[in-house]
Amino acid sequence: MIRDQETMAVLLDTLSRFVREQLVPAENEVAETDEIPESVVADMRELGLFGLCIPEEYDGLGLTMEEEVLVAFEIAKASPAFRSLIGTNNGIGSQGLIVDGTEEQKRHYLPRLASGELIASFALTEPGSGSDAASLRTSARRDGDFYVINGTKRFITNAPEAGIFTVMARTNPDIPGAGGISAFIVEKGTPGVFIGKTDRKMGQKGAHTADVIFDNCRVPAANLIGSKEGVGFKTAMKVLDKGRLHIAAICVGAAERMLDDALRYAVERQQFGKPIAEFQLIQAMLADSKAEIYAARSMVLDAARRRDNKEDISTEAACCKMFASEMCGRVADRAVQIHGGAGYVSDYAIERFYRDVRLFRIYEGTTQIQQIVIARNMIRNAQV
Repeated sequence: MIRDQETMAVLLDTLSRFVREQLVPAENEVAETDEIPESVVADMRELGLFGLCIPEEYDGLGLTMEEEVLVAFEIAKASPAFRSLIGTNNGIGSQGLIVDGTEEQKRHYLPRLASGELIASFALTEPGSGSDAASLRTSARRDGDFYVINGTKRFITNAPEAGIFTVMARTNPDIPGAGGISAFIVEKGTPGVFIGKTDRKMGQKGAHTADVIFDNCRVPAANLIGSKEGVGFKTAMKVLDKGRLHIAAICVGAAERMLDDALRYAVERQQFGKPIAEFQLIQAMLADSKAEIYAARSMVLDAARRRDNKEDISTEAACCKMFASEMCGRVADRAVQIHGGAGYVSDYAIERFYRDVRLFRIYEGTTQIQQIVIARNMIRNAQV
């Protein structure tokens, strides 16, 4: 659902120009330094990118799902690091507060997230629990007006930059699985919170992940999201569909960038006396990529509109995330092939994108987890 076509058109045009004129030229610097320039971060704050999906009453732009994926299509045409920095503020780092937080919690944190004053981080994954997130072992024991949190979280996006963490911890050790898990807001600088060394990853330079260790970390009971124990995992699940659609849209945008680069190279590169774009086998790779991107884009827009219409899109969101992330990997592979040897050297952006987009098939639920979600939903519906 687009609330105002004219306003949306202005936003997309502004964002497209920002991506083209500021983000893309900064890509090499980010790849070499593993840091996003502070001037770029300041411009992202100025444009309101940290509060795209935070409700307007808390100083965000309050984008609908359809508006969000249209924005994601654009911002994903630059290095994924830029999207990653703002992603947790608009996604899993804030959405738990938005859907289940108390009014006091929302008013205290959301405006600061929307402005980019605070960077949010979502701490769920652990060394022993990834896809099986409900088996997490981080504990939160009530002690008067506080909870004492102990445990280690792994691969936590934006952990080195984060000002607050949404932490999933087990408040009732006697309840196995999801039922004993609660969600907490933990502020940076709280005694007992330690950030591990920044992970050295295959790709996505400038997008930082690290371990977050909690050692007898005392968190005020007022920071229990929703002021209720045992519903933290349900809170996390409520924002999954939105997160999966967002990542699917990012996959579409990145694939469009890679195809644009491959097409430009194919038109300019000469072999056997003519552009390689005139060779049918090159054309086949271009055409396959275009068709798959179109299919993924259509899926994402359809699912986003359904979500805006309050439909249950658990199956559709999983379909989008699965198809779009796998599609993005295939487009990356073809783009390298079209570039030939040039695609294997860092002079061309496709070498970096080829590594960057591999992560899309893993986080926010692996392809295999999406397959399980889709199949189980199908079976459940067939048995009704």
